[in-house]
Amino acid sequence: MSFLSKLFGPSAPNLSVIELSEKMKYGRHPLILDVRQPNEFHQGHIAGAKLMPLNELYRRMSELPKSREIICICASGNRSKSASKILAKEGFTVFNVLGGMNAWRHSKLPMQKG
Repeated sequence: MSFLSKLFGPSAPNLSVIELSEKMKYGRHPLILDVRQPNEFHQGHIAGAKLMPLNELYRRMSELPKSREIICICASGNRSKSASKILAKEGFTVFNVLGGMNAWRHSKLPMQKG
């Protein structure tokens, strides 16, 4: 384990939005964890995503399954990177989505509103 990993905890692997889309089609149905705020989520999110704002993650972590892959997403990838590091440190199998919902929207992948 490197000095930085010891200091800041393990980092989670990254996925592109295309890799996430493929994983959702052909994978084992990972849990998509959207760590944005509710107003952002309601403007557009990935169908089936679970909303858990980053500032609630520690308090609500017990709601998350350790038996499933968790894919963290936010607007641009910054909050989800923090969330994925927290979850990796707690022993979850977790990935971070590069570019977040901005990249998802730019790639014209399907979104759900409300």
